[in-house]
Amino acid sequence: MRSLAAIVAARNEADRIGTTVRALRETFPGAAVWVADDASEDGTAEVAMTAGARVVSRGRPHGKGANVTAAAEAALSEGDGPGLVLLCDGDLGETAARLAPLVSAVEAGECDLAVAAFARREGGGFGLALGFARWAIRRLCGFEAGAPISGQRVMRAETLRATLPFARGYGMEIGMTVDAVRAGFRVSEYELDLSHRATRRDLAGFTHRARQLLDFVRAIWMRRRYL
Repeated sequence: MRSLAAIVAARNEADRIGTTVRALRETFPGAAVWVADDASEDGTAEVAMTAGARVVSRGRPHGKGANVTAAAEAALSEGDGPGLVLLCDGDLGETAARLAPLVSAVEAGECDLAVAAFARREGGGFGLALGFARWAIRRLCGFEAGAPISGQRVMRAETLRATLPFARGYGMEIGMTVDAVRAGFRVSEYELDLSHRATRRDLAGFTHRARQLLDFVRAIWMRRRYL
């Protein structure tokens, strides 16, 4: 297998980040595991380091896109750099071990960017944010995305370099997909049995989705020349 770096996005995931990091280290022996910690307040960084991860963190929140960009740049600059890069969210827990098919797909040449689609829906709202993200990607680059905002992805290092810096906040995945397709890279989705911390239909959940939509609009606006 080509050298692999795994980058885990996290904010206030102290109860799950250790399990996620350990699952990645056991599944991908020899891979460098980085945690992009968005100024967590619950000890996420410390738990991640204890589990064996390298942590990139700053003193105040910068959003998912900015923090994962910082961690990706750190991973790419180390030594000769990785051949493959895995991105995932810190709340996967032990199911992070099920990301191996994404690595295999890119290694086998099936695609340049492999995206995980969750086999089971857990929580969520009414589908507005998801539907909007699908529409935006289709309009911006023609790709029909089934899992447009999935943060579980594997790509070649050259694909990663072509999509950096990532879009702000939760617009990261939309921007990444659009930028990759426009640059001529092949994107494929794979259904995997993964589990994560699902948002609910309550005030916190709707507030989260409102932030998502705002970041989606920003990412789209920055790439609007094809709309």
